[in-house]
Amino acid sequence: MTDFLIRGADVLGRGVADIAIQDGRIVDPELLATGDHETVEAAGLVALPGLVDMHTHLREPGKEDAETVLTGSRSAASGGYTCVHAMANTAPVADTAGVVEQVHRLGRAAGFAEVVPVGAVTTGLEGKQLAELGAMARSEARVRMFSDDGICVSDPLLMRRALEYVKTFDGIIAQHAQEPRLTEGAQMNEGTVSAELGLPGWPAVAEESIIARDVLLAEHVGSRLHICHVSTAGSVDLIRWAKARGIAVTAEVTPHHLMLTDELVRTFDPVFKVNPPLRTDKDVQALREALADGTIDVVGTDHAPHTAEHKCSEWTAAAMGMVGMESALSIVVAAMADHDFDFGDVARVMSSAPARITGASGHGSLEIGASANIVLVDPAAPHRIEPADHATKGRNNPFAGVEVTAKVTETFFYGHRVLAAGALTTPHPAGATWTQQ
Repeated sequence: MTDFLIRGADVLGRGVADIAIQDGRIVDPELLATGDHETVEAAGLVALPGLVDMHTHLREPGKEDAETVLTGSRSAASGGYTCVHAMANTAPVADTAGVVEQVHRLGRAAGFAEVVPVGAVTTGLEGKQLAELGAMARSEARVRMFSDDGICVSDPLLMRRALEYVKTFDGIIAQHAQEPRLTEGAQMNEGTVSAELGLPGWPAVAEESIIARDVLLAEHVGSRLHICHVSTAGSVDLIRWAKARGIAVTAEVTPHHLMLTDELVRTFDPVFKVNPPLRTDKDVQALREALADGTIDVVGTDHAPHTAEHKCSEWTAAAMGMVGMESALSIVVAAMADHDFDFGDVARVMSSAPARITGASGHGSLEIGASANIVLVDPAAPHRIEPADHATKGRNNPFAGVEVTAKVTETFFYGHRVLAAGALTTPHPAGATWTQQ
């Protein structure tokens, strides 16, 4: 592998320094003084640890027309991600050791980012019985996070049993908080806009009631709980209360919930249809404040590519979901511009915190000795978000045409340069052995 000297980068936006990469690890730059290496001139660029996404949908196996592990991995590298967690709602569902191992191997073969499978909580995502949690945890994929994302684990007894089970190996349950009885047929946020448009509303309490129940269950069991894609101000209040009480709960917010509101549904453009739905400006402001003060721990993209057949239709028939990995960093920087949120904070919520929560060793650090998972960002590069240029198969990006800054220019994945000057290069040459570094 090629060794690199990243020269003159602004590390975490807090000071200029050189970063040296040797044999896939970050080393003292003096070690490269006389050796053969390639120099990357990084003056004016910000160096961050490679981004970690706790929440993606890579669709494979079974839905390869929408995305594959390879195209999803390439999309990740384009967005500065070196580790992504792939949700279980595939076909077949990732509810057995065999399926999670398949996803794990596909990720290694792709070689653009580490792909960590998320196991299903219940068999077939049906909410009736626990899936093979122990077998998935013991598999070569070493699954530690489990979620039925897309569907809520609504049975409180089943949720309790899942929390008890994963506690034995320090696993975590990631809950899609949505009380199904309160959201039957729901099409958008319940409020003034839904009433005016005549669309069935999705009340905030459907999310908040599940969060309230589950933080109490997590406290009772003494297990770890993660709340996916928080979308309401009330949810923020509940999570803040639970953390103050000492409950082991973490939470994520998506880039789109930090920027977009239900007013956009007036266009009836299905690109704005998502689960949970876009909420009000009051909710958006509460989410930004919660991300800034640490109540919300991480940004997760909920990257959800769809084919044009499933997304480009009239509103009520369109699939829910948005792509997000390739625009996430730019959107987060824009959303948090007024909240004293610097690139060190970006690294915290998009890299180090998700790596810590999920146990993604090898990610989230720029310390000497760490694996060289690094992203370089041009903080002052104006550019337009163009879905047609994305590496993902999905074109359902709600920020199409938006002018942003903070452009990802370089991504190093275990020391291999998978993105150079904004263009994808080649996968990690070590293939399936790169994680052994």
